[in-house]
Amino acid sequence: MINRERLANTFKWLVGIDSVSREESEISQAIQSVLAGMGAKIRVDDAASRIGGNAGNVVARFDGNSAVPPLMLNAHMDTVEPGRGVRAIFEDGVFRSDGSTILGADDKSAIAVIIETMRIIQERGIPCGPVEVVLTVCEEIGLMGAKHLDFSLISARYGYALDASNTEGIVTRAPAANRFEIRVHGKAAHAGAAPEDGVNAILLASRAVAALTLGRIDAETTCNIGTIEGGTATNIVPDRVTLQGEVRSHDTGKLNRVTDTILSTFDQVIAAAASPDGGASPAVDWDIHPDFPATHIDADHPVVTLAQRAAANLGRTITPQSTGGGADANIFFDKGIVTGVLGTGMKNMHTVRESIALDDMVRMTELMLEILRLHTEDHLDRASGE
Repeated sequence: MINRERLANTFKWLVGIDSVSREESEISQAIQSVLAGMGAKIRVDDAASRIGGNAGNVVARFDGNSAVPPLMLNAHMDTVEPGRGVRAIFEDGVFRSDGSTILGADDKSAIAVIIETMRIIQERGIPCGPVEVVLTVCEEIGLMGAKHLDFSLISARYGYALDASNTEGIVTRAPAANRFEIRVHGKAAHAGAAPEDGVNAILLASRAVAALTLGRIDAETTCNIGTIEGGTATNIVPDRVTLQGEVRSHDTGKLNRVTDTILSTFDQVIAAAASPDGGASPAVDWDIHPDFPATHIDADHPVVTLAQRAAANLGRTITPQSTGGGADANIFFDKGIVTGVLGTGMKNMHTVRESIALDDMVRMTELMLEILRLHTEDHLDRASGE
């Protein structure tokens, strides 16, 4: 049923269009043209002006041929660097780049699957209700497109984001995250002539970091200091250092406790370094930004059971999974749109070793077709009283 050659060509065409974050205009216009040509009603929101990009989020609605509640399908249009001038190579059934760039299977494999799914539904007249295709921008730089999405354009109450690797899993649990920036203030002095007149901000920050527990805190919680920047020259006692990091947890209580521990540790280190004679003393301040909320989907929710039944009809299994990463699905879930994350088979994302097998994209297209068919059939059966 799947037109493998057409699917492959669609994917190769998509990855050949540059679309790094905040520069998705060209691919957005190209995809809109294809979807509009298939009869979708296209809406583009004003996210671009709010996040400093050149394209907004695209919501393309297919009315379908059956009067049932709509289902949402989501993917993101942007890629990470190095993502310019991608040249896809297809060999032994697998797509790779030429090794100088990422491939862009994250997340253009999802867009290719969605386009092929809707084409087949139309060509074969498969019973299908309304489908709302939501294509976001700037997912790779903090889910910015989803955070600024005009949700009034979406009426579906649940659906699927195609933005993972495992073709036999559905992500139902994802953590919430806090981002933080901590600034330690010391006092500059000549490092050779009068170091005792200075307060070394880097030294104080390193003491605080050394006192923290980083990495895996427990099965639900992680913590990381990702960047540290400070100082101006080797002969100057540094008077300022800035650290950036994050805390993630599936448990909001743990998320807040770990965040509070980090801040109190810096407070304690700074307080201990205060000048006893009223001289120059260090200081610390910070900003905490809730990055994204958690996703917790019950195992008996229709978004899970529908995917599992569709997989079973194809002789496969779909297993609920927990992840440590965030996705647009976290934002959708917080807005009342329950969104399971499915995998297209992409591997080694965000590296020049990224790859994807055509067979995996075919399998995902088959699964999406069966999900849409079952979703429509279920609601038609209910409407008829069966």
